[in-house]
Amino acid sequence: MAYDDAINKAKVAFGGAVEHMKSEFSKLQVGRAHAGLLENLMVEMYGSLQPLKAVANISVPDAKTLQVQPWDKAGLHPIEKAITDSGLGLNPVNTGLAIMINMPPMTEERRADVVKHVKGLAEDARISVRTARQDAHNAFKQMKDNNEMTEDDVRSADKQLQESVDASNKQIDEAAKAKEQAVMTV
Repeated sequence: MAYDDAINKAKVAFGGAVEHMKSEFSKLQVGRAHAGLLENLMVEMYGSLQPLKAVANISVPDAKTLQVQPWDKAGLHPIEKAITDSGLGLNPVNTGLAIMINMPPMTEERRADVVKHVKGLAEDARISVRTARQDAHNAFKQMKDNNEMTEDDVRSADKQLQESVDASNKQIDEAAKAKEQAVMTV
């Protein structure tokens, strides 16, 4: 049917919104060391900005420590500067061979801020889902105006679309709740 393309396009957008939200969640500092926190941090090396993961190896020796080992020792100072200037509240220590970062313990206030940010990211994902739903609904109306769909087809398509919206919103809520719980766990 003609409206299947609009529904499939909306489903792809729904999935993209959920994946983007999860990607943003992985970048949040929650008191435990994880490489995702620094992977996409931009570092000025070789005359251009590059993601940290492209110029160094990021490892997690223990739950509270990150180790960044550049492939070129000349990268130690630019990486250290990028981490310091990132606004993540991390204090890198340059050992001459690698950069060690001890994750600071999260205060209750910081946990509340991170939970607030998680809720904001979840709401942004819901807005993306609503926007994609509206685009598909407008496509249905356009097809009806062009006599490519009947009123019954529009209702049926809207029902199918809403089922996908509900499933995406459920995924968003579950992921946000799990992240909030992880942040609030001491």
